[in-house]
Amino acid sequence: MMTAPPRVGVSKPIALAVLCAAFFMGVLDSTSVFAALPSIGRDLGMGQASLSWVVTIYGVIVAGFMLPCGRLADLIGRRRVFLVAIAIFAGGSLACGLAASGGALIAARGVQALGAAALTPAALALLLSLFPDGPGRNRALAIWGGLGGIGATCGLVLGGMVTDLAGWVWIFYVNVPVCGLLAGLVPRVLPESRAAGRPKLDVPGGLVISGGLMLLALGLLEFPTSGWGPRTWAPLAGAAVAGGLLVLIERHSANPILPPRLFRSRPLVIGNAVILAAGICVNGLLATATLYTQQVLNLSPLLFGTILASMTIGSVLTVAYGQRVVTHSGVRVVAVSGMGLLAVAGASFRLLPADHTGLPLLLGGLIVFGAGMGAAFVAGQIAAVGGVDPADAGAASGIEETSFTIGCILGVVIVTAVSMAAVAGSATGNDRLSGLHAAFTALAVIAAAGGLASLTLPRHPQ
Repeated sequence: MMTAPPRVGVSKPIALAVLCAAFFMGVLDSTSVFAALPSIGRDLGMGQASLSWVVTIYGVIVAGFMLPCGRLADLIGRRRVFLVAIAIFAGGSLACGLAASGGALIAARGVQALGAAALTPAALALLLSLFPDGPGRNRALAIWGGLGGIGATCGLVLGGMVTDLAGWVWIFYVNVPVCGLLAGLVPRVLPESRAAGRPKLDVPGGLVISGGLMLLALGLLEFPTSGWGPRTWAPLAGAAVAGGLLVLIERHSANPILPPRLFRSRPLVIGNAVILAAGICVNGLLATATLYTQQVLNLSPLLFGTILASMTIGSVLTVAYGQRVVTHSGVRVVAVSGMGLLAVAGASFRLLPADHTGLPLLLGGLIVFGAGMGAAFVAGQIAAVGGVDPADAGAASGIEETSFTIGCILGVVIVTAVSMAAVAGSATGNDRLSGLHAAFTALAVIAAAGGLASLTLPRHPQ
């Protein structure tokens, strides 16, 4: 099964810029809202519980719908799904800015998340259809992968700046003209592509996998506030039931939502494991570093954002050179190196003191972490989707992006659980620091495990 080839005259650099801009916008919006939550709470009269749903609803819907939306893009047209997703995301963003109550904002965030869930896998599938397997695809995937980690970091920084300068509504309003520009460019620079033969969508499988992933995400997101209570284990149990039901459905489906042939590819499976581990490390670090700088060191959010921006230095360098190494030496060396750097940085944070003398160590560690983040995302991205059949581009993209989303959610859950266990109910500054040290150690261990898994990737160049 093949997809329609790109039409003559398509400008690949412009097409790549459009796709990456859409992806970057979606990633930014997933984290920029964190800095705006206090202002949102004051303006809309929302308490802590309802404010948490501004974040939770986005993560739950994105996690639940990315995979089926990616497969849908394969079947009915990737550009078509991409355009519809841009429109939904723009409408959701506008509704968020206009929201006059907490309930309206949460509902609008759900609409925005649905747009992001379709936008990302459709954009990545279009990228794969534009760039044939080889160095050109590696360069494009390196840029895409690097934007994932950089976007999450920049979202925290830019969200605070926009909120302080223009008000929280503008972290949503700014998306509307960007979406309008992208929608105008898409028909001009992106050709349509889809799987040949028009196979039917596995609707039962799609519904079950969406429900199962949403329950999984909901259970994980509830853990930091609810612990192992019913609000955590009940959704997780429901996700397990959905997983069993999905296996039964897929066995009898003529066109399964998760084609089994994808999971026979070792690079795809291990690449997704690398992306999952990197997502855990990135979001886990963002959560832990925020607590360290603002609760232990009492730094201002603006200063914290400035320090955090140092991560992009190392990330940009490894994104630029990582894809060249992949082309000449294969994904294994880049993936192992990236996860190793993440492990080293996490272990070094274990030495951070309770005063400002640790700032040089924090700054240097963040640069090393950023380098590891860039390398891990480049190698994981190329391994996970670089060699897939063109007919499965959307499905593979959905799997990869879902791995990253679940990893990001798990990152916060893991560092919360580890730090809570280490502190064991104490509330002094030193006890908080010991909990953060334990969380940093956990991230180092996870990165090391990801590095070991990377050793099974192929040696040969992609």
